[in-house]
Amino acid sequence: MASFLNDVFNDKSKDESNSLTTFLASLVFNIGVALVIFFAFCILRPRFRRVYAPRTYAVEREKRSQKIGDGIFAWIPAVLRIPDEDIIRRSGLDTYMFLRSIRTMFIMFSVIAVVTCGALLPINILGTGGRRGLLQLSISNLSTDSYLIWVHIGIFALLVCWVMWSIVGELRLYTQLRMWWLTNPENSSRANANMVLVTGVPEKLVKDEGRLVDIFDVLPGGVRQVIVSRESKELAAAVKKRDGLAARLEKMLTAYALKCTKLSDRAAAKGTHYVAPGHPRLRAGVWGKRVDAFEYLASEIAMCNHFIAQCAKTRHEFKSQSAALVLFNQQIAAHLAAQAVIDYKPLSMGRVSTNVDPQDVIWTSLDMNPWSRRIRGYLSFVAYVGLTIVWTLATAFLMGLVQVKNLAILDRFSWLRGNDVAIGLFSGIVPSALLALLMSVLPHLLRLLLRLEGTPTRSEINLRLLHRLFFFQVWNVYLVTIFSSSIVAITANAVGNPKEIVGLVQTQVPLSATNVLTYVLLLAFIGAAKEILQGVPLALRYLVPILFARTPRALFRAETPSRFDWATNIPTHSLIFLMGFSYSFIAPIVNIFVAVYFGLFYLIYRYQFLYVYNDQRWSLGGLSFPKAVKQMLVAVYISEVYLLLMMVAKFEVSANAIMRIVVVLGVMAGTLGAHLYIDDVYMPAIKYLPLKKAADVERAPHLSGEIPDVVGKRLGSSDNLQEPLLAEQRQRRRNWIFIMYGSVVPAFLLRLAVWTFPSVVRAKVSLDEAPHMPRQPTESGNRLGMRDSRLTLGEDAAELERSFACPAIRAKPVCNLWVPLGNSVLFARLLWEVEYYGQGTILVITQGAEISPRGKVCADMDFSITGVEAMDKEGVAYAQRTRPM
Repeated sequence: MASFLNDVFNDKSKDESNSLTTFLASLVFNIGVALVIFFAFCILRPRFRRVYAPRTYAVEREKRSQKIGDGIFAWIPAVLRIPDEDIIRRSGLDTYMFLRSIRTMFIMFSVIAVVTCGALLPINILGTGGRRGLLQLSISNLSTDSYLIWVHIGIFALLVCWVMWSIVGELRLYTQLRMWWLTNPENSSRANANMVLVTGVPEKLVKDEGRLVDIFDVLPGGVRQVIVSRESKELAAAVKKRDGLAARLEKMLTAYALKCTKLSDRAAAKGTHYVAPGHPRLRAGVWGKRVDAFEYLASEIAMCNHFIAQCAKTRHEFKSQSAALVLFNQQIAAHLAAQAVIDYKPLSMGRVSTNVDPQDVIWTSLDMNPWSRRIRGYLSFVAYVGLTIVWTLATAFLMGLVQVKNLAILDRFSWLRGNDVAIGLFSGIVPSALLALLMSVLPHLLRLLLRLEGTPTRSEINLRLLHRLFFFQVWNVYLVTIFSSSIVAITANAVGNPKEIVGLVQTQVPLSATNVLTYVLLLAFIGAAKEILQGVPLALRYLVPILFARTPRALFRAETPSRFDWATNIPTHSLIFLMGFSYSFIAPIVNIFVAVYFGLFYLIYRYQFLYVYNDQRWSLGGLSFPKAVKQMLVAVYISEVYLLLMMVAKFEVSANAIMRIVVVLGVMAGTLGAHLYIDDVYMPAIKYLPLKKAADVERAPHLSGEIPDVVGKRLGSSDNLQEPLLAEQRQRRRNWIFIMYGSVVPAFLLRLAVWTFPSVVRAKVSLDEAPHMPRQPTESGNRLGMRDSRLTLGEDAAELERSFACPAIRAKPVCNLWVPLGNSVLFARLLWEVEYYGQGTILVITQGAEISPRGKVCADMDFSITGVEAMDKEGVAYAQRTRPM
């Protein structure tokens, strides 16, 4: 131990990337920067509610979070006290499963860190391999004939068993929650839950809707309605022009209201007569004469609205696309249709999507020929491989460029020569930061490739991006960049002597421990701090209203909570899991910082999803969770391959060495068996609604709104039967305890904890009932756009057809302008004139907007414009008649 401590301060390793100086410099720098950012957030949070707590006011009332006190650290206990059922109710199952996976990995690596650092780290330090620096903490410090290697193998085997057991437990619970989400009344009563989108429909069937009905009518409950997707370029151009004119008119009216108010107030202060300012003027067309802007814009909008209304009457004559939406009377029919082979012809109606949201559909991709879509898919994959190769070369070049030994040759970097502190800081920070920057550009390119393939929905693009980005990161970040020095060393030393490759693995792979550590440190501290500080949104939230938001509508939209990028964050966390688990037995010190990484992100994400992020359109019932599970399985396999390589590298002709390899192969075989069990038992029941569940819900509809009971009634037998409500609350509390921790803690230990500490089940449940979400869908979910597209089955056929059409066909033939009224009576008359010029197709809404005494436009965040806007000319006339004078 004394020699190890001496190496901490006197490490003279020639390879600076593995020196303790590099590691310690990176650790100190990352912690220091993270603390500064963390305290900055704690100070700014109470003062910048628009950035750090928009979900307390800018979302629907039933989904709002309670305000947190102004204390610097008040947010930490506040978010930890919120029960998991509240997270499901406010943010959905996708958010809950994502948070749950982060928490599970935090628990995993906390236990792994304690076990490996307590059992393996002392063995490595006291090894006889003669390593120095960080290598003294790794398995490479053990000699090839050491029997202590069995400790590493045994502990790793136990960890693999525990991880696989936890994955199975998580899937068991997720399956139940997934079935609950599918059959929950709020989801199952919606039209999109009973609908499928079929692409690649032959032209004959597109023109014969009756034939499509006959095809799908064989499923349970039959077909309620078939909606053929149609498009019109002329209509789309008219809608685009109308929306642009409306935004321009709304902006000009707001500016004119401000000007009138200022002049009116100035006249009142001076006691003079108020004179209305002149109307702004603009040129009609390119070469036309200058005319009154309000009259011209209103008249142009009226013309566009009349054309849109005329097109609505003839929308069935529009060009049909090779896609159709099929609405069933029963939810189970939609899920059976998604799994069925619809046509025997190649690629005909071969892609079926469930849970269709019109705002999620990429309408331009629906008319793509199925053969063209298939060819594009192949070309996209080839481009993906080419992008991987190009990215690998570019990354390797940049990583080599920033190596200290290469930069020190240049005169500008001569100050690095012999400066251990500078070398440590540079080597521990710059390569990892540059690597993170390079990876941030990649998702945009991959999304573009997936869209060019003709993927019909944005949700499907994000789900497919999860895997592509993960494997790209595994190759580029993990295998190429971090291990580049080891790969180069192995290749250089093995030239002419291939037999040395296996032996070099033993010495060179552990050399990358510092690279793994610095990357994890960068994401654990600075990455987590950057996530919670929200630097870019902090700037945009206050710059956008000042520079661009000139109308109540723009101000309202500027307050909309930001969205979480699921497709890029999940693969990154899976990559950190891979790094930690693959090095859990090689360099146990890595496990400490991986546990810190998941612990910090779990705390931060709980706050972000409850107070910042609002992803209403990412509502897939947790389908991203199985993707994350598959990525965890990949991490386990790679870790086992590492262990096998290490055992082969330490091979000597002896029974001990042979048995080590046999045991590792046995562990791999057990993992494969568990993987096959998962694929056979859980994966088929995850995406689609099983027949038995549909039959159970039909027999007992009240069960569809209840969170699944994973505890069993036997735990509630000791409750007082004279207090059934209290007993039910305690049973629900027990249920949630098992839901939260049942996959990582054995059931008998949970029962023991409940029996030993009964207060945990006597705690007050936050909700009067489980989060069964009995509310029917309302129109409040889309307060500034069209009516909520998530309609129920009770809507009439015409409304369903319009709501599930492309954006141009869904457009209203009227225009709703939202402007502040101001303090001038003359301005109110101008609004009436604008409506008159609009020929009954323009409605000016002044509620929820005002001009402050300081002359600033204000918008009421509680105001829902959807509740007062008109949908057609009759609605405009009615709103004008009933408007308060």
